[in-house]
Amino acid sequence: MNTDSEILNLLPARLKEARRKQGLSLDAVARLSGVSRSMVSQIERGESSPTIATLWNLISALQIDFAGLLEDGATAPKIEVLRAGQTPSIENRGEGCNIRILSPPEDAGRQELYDLEFRDGGRLDSAPHSRGTREHLTVISGQLQVTSGALTEEISAGDTARYPADVHHCITALNGPARALLVVQNA
Repeated sequence: MNTDSEILNLLPARLKEARRKQGLSLDAVARLSGVSRSMVSQIERGESSPTIATLWNLISALQIDFAGLLEDGATAPKIEVLRAGQTPSIENRGEGCNIRILSPPEDAGRQELYDLEFRDGGRLDSAPHSRGTREHLTVISGQLQVTSGALTEEISAGDTARYPADVHHCITALNGPARALLVVQNA
């Protein structure tokens, strides 16, 4: 890139391309970035030039780097590594339960992956999600009780439970600590 005008001409198309490549709507990018939907749309159409702060929020939400956004040609494939200390977690949800978010931000609201660690008797109590949402819970260690609506099952290491999550549902550790992977699949 040599000139300011070349950068300004390339930026809208590259942002839109990055959003579409990840299958994100304008609303999803707005929610992930904190930039209003109308501003994202104006930037993508080249009708508005983003501030540095706005551009930073957008590229962070789209998980792309600034240099790659403006380079000519395709970028090389890479392996994205999220170290244990960098993995985001959800605080103040459940009792005696640690929830780590393993899925990327662009999957929010579609398919989400969580690592759940329970202390003995730990519990994750959830209100109904959107209609048609299902959860897939695989126990790595320990024993869990899963309740979905009026249904209850006990599962152990290696077991997987699939159940409706558009009703009140709850996961409880039985007989000691437990660890599980949870996939939330929205309809």
